[in-house]
Formats: sequence, structure tokens, C-alpha cells
Amino acid sequence: MRLAEGSLIGLLIRVALTLAGFWLVSQLLVQAVTAAAKRAGVAQGQVRLIKEGIRSVFAVFTIIIVVDISGLTSDITSITISAIAAIVLSLGLQATLSNVISGFLVLLDNTLRVNDSIEYGGIKGGVVKIGLRNVWVKTAEGNLVIISNSQIANGPLTNFTASERLLKKL
Repeated sequence: MRLAEGSLIGLLIRVALTLAGFWLVSQLLVQAVTAAAKRAGVAQGQVRLIKEGIRSVFAVFTIIIVVDISGLTSDITSITISAIAAIVLSLGLQATLSNVISGFLVLLDNTLRVNDSIEYGGIKGGVVKIGLRNVWVKTAEGNLVIISNSQIANGPLTNFTASERLLKKL
């Protein structure tokens, strides 16, 4: 009976440490991304969406790890289920994920901010909105051009108003 009690306590400690670790890492990531999004002028609703997305991903990983630690499933089963879920999600959301990841990188790199004057692919104007999937640029003619974040991240982008800010990073 002693062994069962000791193993149960050990299991509870491992689960508690796992939960605390995943919670701490998710909080740190949420704070870093939130700060970068606010610096870039992202709308409050989108910042909330980013936070919820990060927390959801960490919740799924936490559940998988806790189930694995508890011994309810084997290592191979957990890995197999995780791999299948990742493949299905990545194939279904490939373009969206590319834009969202590029959006995070644009925010973290501090490449763009709202009100920056930019030129991309012959389009010249001011940044009016930075979203998870795209950047909205208002041209001198008053047209609104929406450019996906993956294009912004990959293409030659000229930022006329941020050159001093960006050169400080070099």
C-alpha cells in the first residue's frame, strides 16, 4: 500500500509541476506577444484574440502531456495522435498559419507600426491597421490596400518613417 500512495503522490506532483510550467511559459509568451502587438498599434480585440489563441495551444499541449504522465496512454499513442492532429491542422490552415506566423514576426521585429509610411510592391501609403493575417495600407488616392503578412515578411518593404527606429536595432 505504501508504494501505491508514494506513486500517487509522485504522479500528482509531476502533474502539478507540468501544469505550473506550461502556465508560466504561456503567460510569458502572452506578455511578450501582447507588448509587441501594442507597440505596433494592433487593435485591442485582436490582442485579446492572440492571447486566447496562445492559451488554447498551450492548453492542448498541457492536456496531452498530463494524459501521458498519468499513464492513461502510451508514449507512442500520444505521439501518433499529436502528429495526426498537427498534420490535419497544418494542411487545413497552411495559408492562414503562414500569415499569422508572419504577423507575429512582423510585430516582434517591430518592422511596422500604425501610421508608418511604407512602400511595398509599388503600393505607397500609410499603415492604418496591422492584423493577424494582413496589413491595411491607405494610399494617397484614398484607396485601402490589404497586403497579407506573409507577403510583407517576404517581400522588399520600404518603411520611410521607421528607418531611424529600425537602424537602432542594427
